[in-house]
Amino acid sequence: MGNSLISRVRQPVKREGSEQYLLITLLSFAASVILTRLFLGITGYPQLGTRQLHIAHVVWGGLLLFVASLLPLILANRWVYTAGALLSGVGVGLFIDEVGKFITQTNDYFYPVAAPIIYAFFLMTVLLYLRVRRPPSQDARAELYRALDALAEVIDHDLEPREWADLEARLRQVARRATHPELARLANALLDFLASDALELVPDTPRIWERLQKRGRIFEARWINRSRLKMVLIIGLIVSGLPALNILIPLLLLAPASPSLRGEILALLPAAEQLTRIGSLTWILLRLALDGVANLPLLIAAGFLIAGQERRGITVAYVGLLFALTVVNLLIFYFDQFQAIAESMVQFGLLLGTIHYRQRYLGG
Repeated sequence: MGNSLISRVRQPVKREGSEQYLLITLLSFAASVILTRLFLGITGYPQLGTRQLHIAHVVWGGLLLFVASLLPLILANRWVYTAGALLSGVGVGLFIDEVGKFITQTNDYFYPVAAPIIYAFFLMTVLLYLRVRRPPSQDARAELYRALDALAEVIDHDLEPREWADLEARLRQVARRATHPELARLANALLDFLASDALELVPDTPRIWERLQKRGRIFEARWINRSRLKMVLIIGLIVSGLPALNILIPLLLLAPASPSLRGEILALLPAAEQLTRIGSLTWILLRLALDGVANLPLLIAAGFLIAGQERRGITVAYVGLLFALTVVNLLIFYFDQFQAIAESMVQFGLLLGTIHYRQRYLGG
């Protein structure tokens, strides 16, 4: 029984708001990589240091990661989690941006495999974020953990009426579901404290993220309706899917063509100039084939939406965009390096629009 008690006590508990902290890390991670590459490209890749020294930005990334790890060890304030999430995102972006130097003997910053590694690392973090977004455990112990964490607002004189209501509901749930009497007794004592006149509440103050969400809902209600969002999705899917025809038609003509015509057909391919740089026709054709296969469903999805078959069109678009973002873009980043960022951002925006349309107008 003692071992069971120890295992229960040490069982991890998901922190309240952890998905928001991880989202901050994700956004700052992506922004730091994109802005770093953009800045270096515009300025001609300057070096900070002397003739003997070169202070690479991996140093600053490691320093930010170290600071982000120290903050929650030293400080108990809740704002530390937001600061740590921001610093860790920027730090890991600066750190992993130079991965090419650390996987090659020549310290090649532009090594082609570096971009897919960074993109794959970002995708794994996105998958972790999606996993963390799932509803947390509702057992009494986990709820009491989160309730005690929320009591920090009382200490900082920052407890708002909405937070008070959430805290009271959580404690009542603990008192009702607790299997250990000491947890129920603690929850009831905290409920008595919340009901006392000694507790002072402050007016509700929407946070930055909540204000942005509210403005987004107002903008959507005023300017974006079902027909307009559908039209935006159709245009975006057609524009993103048209390159598939430019890829697949030459590829289909390539197989039966005579050797004398294959060179002319290869010159029509969008990535023909990469053949001289990379020198592998097989990899070029594989990349183009995957790109075409991923983009063709976008045209099909646009056709379904135009024909009024919305559920089928949204499903095809969702699968095609997900396949492009998680599989095809890994190979595209190898060939195009960070020039593929813009295309990935457009695809990600279309994916978010597709998910929103399905949840808002098609019932999930």
